[in-house]
Amino acid sequence: MKKTLMRFLSPAVALWFLPSCSTLAADFNSVGTEMSRILQNAHYARLPFDDVLSERIFNDYLGDLDPSRLYFVQADIDEFQKKFSKELDDMLMNKQSMIPATAIYEKYRARVSERAVAVKELLENHEFSFEKDESIENDREEAKWPQDAAEATNLWRLQLKEALLSERLRREAIALRAEEQGKEDPMKGKPSAKEKIKQRYERFFKTIEVTDAEDISNYFLSAVARAHDPHSEYFSARELQQFRVNIQNRLVGVGALLRAEDDGATKIEGIVNNGPADKQGELQLKDRVVGVDSKNDGNWVDIMFMPLDKVVEMIRGEEGVAVGLKVEPADGAPGETRIIAIKREEVTMKDELTTAEIIAYSQGDRQMKLGVIKMPSFYFDSEDREVRVSRDLEILMERLTKEQIDGLAIDLRGNGGGSLEEVRRISGFFVGSGPVVQIKRTNGEIDALKSPFRKALYDGPIVVLTDKGSASASEILAGALQDYNRAVVIGESSTFGKGTVQQPLEIGRYMPAFADRERAGAVKLTIQKFYRVAGSSTQNIGVIPDILIPSVRDALEVGEKYADHALPYDKIPRANNFSPLGREKLFVTMLKEKSAARVKDSQDFKYIVDDTQRLKKRLEENQVSLVMEERKAEIAEADVRRKTRNAERLKRFAVTSEVDAKTFKVYRLTLDDVNAETLPEVDLEGDAERHMRHAEDAVADLDDTPEWPSGIDATKREGLSVLRDLIIAVKASEAASASEQE
Repeated sequence: MKKTLMRFLSPAVALWFLPSCSTLAADFNSVGTEMSRILQNAHYARLPFDDVLSERIFNDYLGDLDPSRLYFVQADIDEFQKKFSKELDDMLMNKQSMIPATAIYEKYRARVSERAVAVKELLENHEFSFEKDESIENDREEAKWPQDAAEATNLWRLQLKEALLSERLRREAIALRAEEQGKEDPMKGKPSAKEKIKQRYERFFKTIEVTDAEDISNYFLSAVARAHDPHSEYFSARELQQFRVNIQNRLVGVGALLRAEDDGATKIEGIVNNGPADKQGELQLKDRVVGVDSKNDGNWVDIMFMPLDKVVEMIRGEEGVAVGLKVEPADGAPGETRIIAIKREEVTMKDELTTAEIIAYSQGDRQMKLGVIKMPSFYFDSEDREVRVSRDLEILMERLTKEQIDGLAIDLRGNGGGSLEEVRRISGFFVGSGPVVQIKRTNGEIDALKSPFRKALYDGPIVVLTDKGSASASEILAGALQDYNRAVVIGESSTFGKGTVQQPLEIGRYMPAFADRERAGAVKLTIQKFYRVAGSSTQNIGVIPDILIPSVRDALEVGEKYADHALPYDKIPRANNFSPLGREKLFVTMLKEKSAARVKDSQDFKYIVDDTQRLKKRLEENQVSLVMEERKAEIAEADVRRKTRNAERLKRFAVTSEVDAKTFKVYRLTLDDVNAETLPEVDLEGDAERHMRHAEDAVADLDDTPEWPSGIDATKREGLSVLRDLIIAVKASEAASASEQE
């Protein structure tokens, strides 16, 4: 994913406070050279460092800095093209990477400063008219660069006009919905729409002002790595810490969820229950952090308008050492501040751990128990081998087996992958002995990775739920279960399509001992491709489900095949000793027919199909009107559609909820519950706050879309229906077979 500087426009950022690292700068010219050597010698594609690669790097770097082509002008691009586009490969190898990186970035910084002046002038003095027939491109990634400053200023006029129009219409919609619900307008007393937009851009412009050499090298070296393939990446020292947290699912910090506010402060959006901040007791939800004393020794730093990653780095520190926070209390008077000291501790991200449910059905004489496994990722802690997804899943599966479930649903939706070793082990839980994935190295050697188990941990009926967010390790698991005819895969048109394996290498280890390398960062590079045991790659095409479910995301360009520089799809021979079960034992034809009939009759899926067609049309047009009345008409049409759907859903969901209450109960199974004598029933409201308390959002609370009955969305409900059909078919087949033997 591109490290675009425009990411500040995202409304929320989840950050955790991590262990500290040195603040000494590295020699990033040397870092660039060592990373280039690593890529040359170890990347799967073995791309030559030549003019072709140089132009890739050049284009990617410009695209990362200015993805919507709003800052640079064509003369800048022409100048850079002539000076650097075919020289970057040589400059990288000759310890000169920071020359082009800095030259281009400083021009970018200058252009941002110019646009900042223009934006301020436009917002303060320009009278925006929303009657003139104007529009703006929604996606400018392929647009032409502005020819000069005048054209760039006009583009910004249109950008600001759209931002102001959208903010005004958003506020009108919020006020109307609040009035309809008899609530106070949550935007009352807030800064005006114009002031809100001004703050938003001011924060971004200030972010660019404080960019340092490490930030610049981060953007440039990331472009170098990603020029090889979409998943090769450069990690700065800050990002390397975050990468480790994501893999390990634990961290050392204060246990808080932060959000960057447009006015420059950092707001507390969540507090981990029983975490350091919670136990200390003073930090409260919605408090605004304005200063940090990283060692709690009186050396305060004003963090207003500071980028969040740098705020987090200042808060990092050793376990048992306190950090000082200067906060504006949510319940305090304007301008009031309070000093809070919190001792850092280890925090486990329990919301990201594997969990399960048991759904006990009872319809007439038929009793049935379904297990549901939800794996957010394939996490693994190399420093503590007790922290790993396979261990957690094994513990949960033991309890599910004890509960005598009749079938299992494995929910891999949104699971972006993780450890290759963990997915190898987990695949073995369900297929027993045999190969589960094949690995191909750059020299053409192929290895089949086998399950470490002689016997499956669970041998009952299985369905797997996937979507376009299911990637990498998720695709290995889904593909293995599909190839072995061990499970029925249900989901969107395909999974993500990432069929490559990456390895992170700390660059400092390859630099001379006397070099400045403390903050050299790391390169995560693609070293292998993986293949299904049947021989097919998941690269670009993903795993195609046995049963397709409509999804709005099918209108979006989501997946590996849309990424720049993606490696190609190919096939290899099937793995030796791969012996699948009979396909007939999955009853796929029957299941598809029954599912298709339910989906066709489902009003929820009809809504999804309708929304998908509407979204496709909007994306193809790629134009957003800047005429107030046209936008109001679109909103009014959408509002009628929303109200009509909500009214229909309220009636239907009420009936569904009554049926659910009579036919099944849902029990929660987490690592905390696994030894309980009686498992607790799922509490939709209480369970959401079990691990973290979240700040109330008055705007979000106005969303009157009915909640899914029993907390089960349409796709999950259909997946469970398919699983019940599969269980019934398997039992009927086993009964018939037993009867024949008698």
